[in-house]
Amino acid sequence: MKPLPILQFLLFFLTSILLYSCQTDKAKSTPNIVFILADDLGWADVGFRDNPLHETPNLDQLAREGMTLNRFYPSAANCAPSRAGILTGMYGPRHHVYLPQGYAREGNVEKMRWKVPSFGEDSTYQTFPVNINHVDPGITSLAELLEEAGYITARLGKWHIGDDNQGFTYNSSAGVLGEYSNRNGKEERYYNDTTVARKLTDTALELMEKHKEDPFFIYLSHWEVHTPMAARQDRVDYYRQKISSLGLEGFDPVYAAEVEQLDKSVGRVMEKLRQLELEDNTLLVFTSDNGGLMRFTDNGPLRAGKGTFYEGGIRVPAVFRWPAVILAGRSSEYPVSGVDFMPTFADLAGLSPPGGQPVDGLSLLPLMKGEELPDRSIFFHFPLYLEGQDKERVLPVYGTEVNHWRAVPSSVVINGDWKLIKYHEYDGYELFDLGSDISEDNDLKTTEKVKARALLDTLQQWLDNTGAPIPNVPNEKFHAITPK
Repeated sequence: MKPLPILQFLLFFLTSILLYSCQTDKAKSTPNIVFILADDLGWADVGFRDNPLHETPNLDQLAREGMTLNRFYPSAANCAPSRAGILTGMYGPRHHVYLPQGYAREGNVEKMRWKVPSFGEDSTYQTFPVNINHVDPGITSLAELLEEAGYITARLGKWHIGDDNQGFTYNSSAGVLGEYSNRNGKEERYYNDTTVARKLTDTALELMEKHKEDPFFIYLSHWEVHTPMAARQDRVDYYRQKISSLGLEGFDPVYAAEVEQLDKSVGRVMEKLRQLELEDNTLLVFTSDNGGLMRFTDNGPLRAGKGTFYEGGIRVPAVFRWPAVILAGRSSEYPVSGVDFMPTFADLAGLSPPGGQPVDGLSLLPLMKGEELPDRSIFFHFPLYLEGQDKERVLPVYGTEVNHWRAVPSSVVINGDWKLIKYHEYDGYELFDLGSDISEDNDLKTTEKVKARALLDTLQQWLDNTGAPIPNVPNEKFHAITPK
């Protein structure tokens, strides 16, 4: 075989270098970010979790093309605090948003062991500060961070964290740019608007088209599947018939139709990215703000649901797709928190996390590249009370066996497969090995005392470092049920 002429060899060599450079530049260039957030969508509500009723072909495709995060935990069990954590990179004790409306719910003061901020009570119940759906405007948000790197930013849909819009270039609550639902501490809501998902998605696609030459960050925060629910009647009828024909119990046809609306939005975003030839270098994130509401969906095999700190309340579906970096079809068991988005997006944009404020998460970019991340703990803290309805009542009134609450003053640490829930209400804790007991059926506190002590120490150190408020003022109105 004759050697290649020198000119032909040089041409081959330079072409190879150019092709390699193009491939590496694709992975290195600043990616677009589209973050799609569902409201109250449970971990088991999607097709790729083998849901027997819901139809999510686009989400299933997204999971096949991207990386499924099997242990994604938004930083709270309710919408406002988890959104605050995502947008700030901070846990609750730093931004002080613990519940929508801020105070203990729903007016059962006589069942609370401790005094905590409560509606209708005097100043003696203001034992620590809380923010009512409000994030301090002085905190640097994801939008403000990314704008430093030249991103066009848009937040579309549910906001739920105050009047300040935290630096987004574009804003819309229901699909019309410049229209806000958050004004003077009040927020108009669009839960029962059967067209709002389509209108918000329309606006997202228009902005992607307009700014296809710019890096963009689109935060598409849907109102579905939060109550009060509404969907097209023909789709509700379809799912009602499907429930009947399959003999399913515990499923709601309106809820199923709303899940479908979410899925169609995701499909339209995926198609638009393909049309614009942007999908390779766009990080597309899909997840939910907290677990599913037990009245309308089955979170099994996870225990309980929205508002609780069992897995059904805090573990939700999550998928990352970024074809230039993430190998298709991957899945991860690494515990990820909503507070990780701030350092992750800073990393993607070539920035450092914002100085002058705490950042509680870590960058997930190594995880996307298939690299190992360090062992670490993630945390939750809830200093208030949250009542449940019917089967949502998973925790008892102090000193009794009468279940009344979804959540009581408590803190949580998760490290690897181990999870410890410390109840400030009951002066006790529960310990679970999620690796072998995803349903949290077996409390191991009596058999794994060494592990429990280590986790309690880790949790206490975190509580001290963050200044987390722990209720300790006895409530003199606690008299309806006498403690044992």
